Formats: sequence, structure tokens, C-alpha cells
Amino acid sequence: MEMGSINWLAVLVAGISAFVVGGVWYSPALFGKAWMKENNLTVEDVKKGNAAKIYGWAFILTLIAAANLAMFLVDSPEKKTDVSWGAIAGFLASVWVFCFVAVHGLFEHKTWRLIFINGGYSIVALTLMGAIIGLWR
Repeated sequence: MEMGSINWLAVLVAGISAFVVGGVWYSPALFGKAWMKENNLTVEDVKKGNAAKIYGWAFILTLIAAANLAMFLVDSPEKKTDVSWGAIAGFLASVWVFCFVAVHGLFEHKTWRLIFINGGYSIVALTLMGAIIGLWR
């Protein structure tokens, strides 16, 4: 794999997109209230968390995920990456993630509602990340 063939600016934008999608996904306007209810959390509980640590690590981890996805999307003689293949590859990667989110959730005795909220985020975020990386070749 040629590390020089990775568009690192696309990786940065893809990582930021996953961070933004998470902000919208877990907002009260979408799934934030249901997510808190399923986790037995209140707004006050959430506010007690170390925001710098939580958001800082979340951002770093989305960047690592974007870089990892970009490494899988490096062009080969058989397959050139475009927006369509990027989105498909991101979606396929999200199936792996969703399965493990579900496995963890099952062993943690979480509800299917929470598993689908968390796993759904992964599907949307990785599909978008793949599309961005594929588009920006």
C-alpha cells in the first residue's frame, strides 16, 4: 500500500464528518433523548462527564477510523475508488462494526433499541466517510 496515495485532507474531512454526524445523531432532535433513556442517564449525568476528554478522544478515534478506511480504499489496478465504491466500502465496514456493537450490547444486557441507535450511527458515519474518501481521490 502506498501511503502517499492516501488523500490525508479527505481523511481529515471524513473524520470530521463522523464527529459531526455523531453530534447530530445523539442530539435531542434525533436519538439523544432515547439514547439517554436506554442508558438510564439524565442531562445532568451527561454534563458530569469530562467533555474535553470525551470529545477529544471521540475526535481522535474518528480520525483513526477514517485513516483506516482510507487505507482499505487505496486504488489497485483492478479497482479504482470513486464515491460509489467508497460509500459501499464504508457501508460494508459498518456491518462489521454494527455486529460487534450488537455483540457488546447483548452481553451488557442492552436493549435492541440502544443497539440500533449506536449501530445505526456507525452505519451512517462510515458510509459517509467512505463516500467522502472515494469522492476526494
